[in-house]
Parts: sequence; C-alpha cells; structure tokens
Amino acid sequence: MHENCGMTLPPAPAAQPSLDVQTRASLREHNTFGLPAVARTLVRIKTEADVRRVVDHPEYGVARKFVLGGGSNVVLTHDLEDVVLKVEIAGRRLVDETPEAWIVEAGAGESWHGVVAWTLQQGWPGLENLALIPGSTGAAPVQNIGAYGVELKDRFHSLDAIDLVTGRSVTLGPAECRFGYRDSVFKHTGFGGLAGKSVITRVRFRLPKPWQPLLGYLDLERKMAETGNHAPDANTVFDWVCAIRRAKLPDPAVIGNAGSFFKNPVVTEEQCRDIIGRDPEIVHYPMPDGTVKLAAGWLIDACGWKGKTVGRAGVYEKQALVLVNRGGASGAEVVTLARAIQESVYGRFGIRLEPEPIIV
Repeated sequence: MHENCGMTLPPAPAAQPSLDVQTRASLREHNTFGLPAVARTLVRIKTEADVRRVVDHPEYGVARKFVLGGGSNVVLTHDLEDVVLKVEIAGRRLVDETPEAWIVEAGAGESWHGVVAWTLQQGWPGLENLALIPGSTGAAPVQNIGAYGVELKDRFHSLDAIDLVTGRSVTLGPAECRFGYRDSVFKHTGFGGLAGKSVITRVRFRLPKPWQPLLGYLDLERKMAETGNHAPDANTVFDWVCAIRRAKLPDPAVIGNAGSFFKNPVVTEEQCRDIIGRDPEIVHYPMPDGTVKLAAGWLIDACGWKGKTVGRAGVYEKQALVLVNRGGASGAEVVTLARAIQESVYGRFGIRLEPEPIIV
C-alpha cells in the first residue's frame, strides 16, 4: 500500500455537457402547420456553448445545417437530411435604460408573444402592435415580422449570432441585418447572405421614450370608434391587437397554419389606380415612399378562394390570407394550393403574390 506523502492530487476535469441529440426526430410538433417531416438529426440548442459544440463536432460540424425556431414560418415538404438546430436559448433582461429608450434583450428561444407581454408588464411599451405573432424571438428578425403599422426593424437594436463555420460570436446592428419587407440577410443564401450560416442567439430591442401609440390601421381605428377611446395606453393597444388577431386568425394549436401566408404586394401609384379603376373596393395603403401596399387577403378573397380546399390544405374561412391544415395535410398539398392561388391572383390582377414562409 502506497501513501501519497501529503501530495494533493489535481481535481479530475469536469465532464463537458453533451449535446441533446435526437435521431429520426419527427418535426410535426416543431412546425405550426403540423406538417409531417422527419429530421435525420435534431440538436436542441439551449446555450451559446451548444452551438460551438456543434461547430466542433466531427460529424455535425461539416454537415449542412437547418436552423429551426418556433416553426411558425416554414412549410416542410420533405424529410430533412440536414442537421436541424432547434433553438431554445432562454432569458429576458433589461440591458440599459437611458432618457431616450429602454434596451431589452431576449434569448432566441423565447416565445415572441411572451416577450411582448413581458415588456409591457415591466412598463416598457413599444412592441404592443406585434402581439400574438406566433414564433420565437430569434426568428423575428429573420422575417422582419410586422403588424398594424410596426415592423421589427422599427424597434430593433442589435442581435448576437454565432458563425456555423468558425464558431465565432458576432453582434449585428440594423444595417448589417439588411431588413426589408418581411426580409433580412438571414433569408438569403447567396453572397453576403446568412441563411444556414449562422445561429441567432440573443436579440435586443430599443423601446423609445416617450411612448406614442401607432393607430393608423383600419382595424385599430375601428376599435377606437367602437370603444370611444381615442387615446389608448399600450396595454389597451395590446388587448385590441390580440382581440383582432384572435377574431381573424386560427390558433395553430387548434388548426395548423403559419399565419399570413403571402406578403402584401407593393405596387406603384399608377398600378394601383389601374386596379382601383376595375375594382374600386380594393383595400390599399399608401406608403411614405409613394408606393402603395395592397391587401393580399383582399386579392385572394376577390378571386373566390376563401374557405376553399385543395386536398387536405385549405384557405381559412375568416381570413383568405391564411392557409390551413384541415387535418393530415402534406407540405406538397399546401404548396399546390399556394401556387393555384398565385396563378389565380396573377390572372385577374397581374400581381404575383410572394409567400412569407420559407418552403423547404
């Protein structure tokens, strides 16, 4: 028997946390359309360190990757051979407060609507017009989500992301994100695009002081008229937006959908006048740059699609802009329906509707 002669042995190295990996993972519960698809490999990303473990992994590091947030902006048409990174990074905090604004941060895996509600509970208004939009916070800048006169870019401060090749962290401001209408650098795969090349981990918002309500949309003007409240506070606007969305849009937990399926097309004043000449009732919104945004839902409804079904995919009865899974629909059926609608609208109005969700 040997003695250690009083020497202190170094502690054993702490075991590194392992990745949370599933193979042959069903993605039906991870997309709000409820479409059937299987991921060959699904990795749950709960921390920034998990992303780096994927980058350094001998197999996953060199594989193609597909970043999945809340699954509210994707149409899955087939099984995925890519390594699917399911982003679940949590956390919410006030980063800074100045006389001009509150700077608020949320983890990419946080529920978007949950973050909106939380900011209002803390007394930090500014996101109320974006209430009840499905999906995760990390997906919000990818799509540059928008509703009722506010886009994410109007409240965006910066975000953190990790490069999927180098594992390095980067912080991007508004200019680097290249926000457009339902668009950003994260939706593009070509030169300079970041789709599939990085994972958003945290997002920060600038909520300006003093707060002013944005009430320019018709539905909100109706709420003011109905209630007689022409100076609503932020919580009232939040409640109005939630009520409007619930009246128009189906709950994905009840009937599968991805929210608004098509972008509202933007046309020139001349094009708009031409359409008004033929269809005076068309819903349209003049834009600050002189263009005009048309209501895609109105165009689809005018072509007679509301409530119609192709296979097991259909157009929602209360809002023609929403495509739904009637039960057991495949991604191919959703895409077939979407293309038929596009052809119909183009045939009548000469306008090509562009899908909002990413079709995979």
